[in-house]
Amino acid sequence: MDEHPIETLMKTAMDSIQKMINVNTVIGDPVETPTGSVIIPVSRVSCGFAAGGSEFVPLDSEGESKGLGGEDGESPKMPFGGGSGGGVSVKPVGFLVVSQDQIRLLPVEGNMLAERILDEMPNLIDKFSHMFNKKKVHKEVSLDDRS
Repeated sequence: MDEHPIETLMKTAMDSIQKMINVNTVIGDPVETPTGSVIIPVSRVSCGFAAGGSEFVPLDSEGESKGLGGEDGESPKMPFGGGSGGGVSVKPVGFLVVSQDQIRLLPVEGNMLAERILDEMPNLIDKFSHMFNKKKVHKEVSLDDRS
């Protein structure tokens, strides 16, 4: 049994979309910097696809169906018209930066200052707690020296 023309249209469109989109479209090729960090681009990929068609029955000059008589008992092939289309959108999201001691996502859009502060918050807390512990130990030692 022969394939219907709409099946061929759909297969062609889907094959084209598959060729455009692969894992390297979403997660890009890593790039190593001279400092040893690795930068990996990350993107958002969206795609859409549509196909449609119709078979037409020929009409005579008065708008009546001519009918299609098949030969040897076969069903006749009716004229077919159709189309398909698809689209792909690739939008960069950010860069994944992998260094020896941390992994960070640097977004392309958004409030960079707020995100940077959130990224640095653990380091700031460590520095403040270390600073307060030093002052506390220093006061205890100076109080012990008086006696």
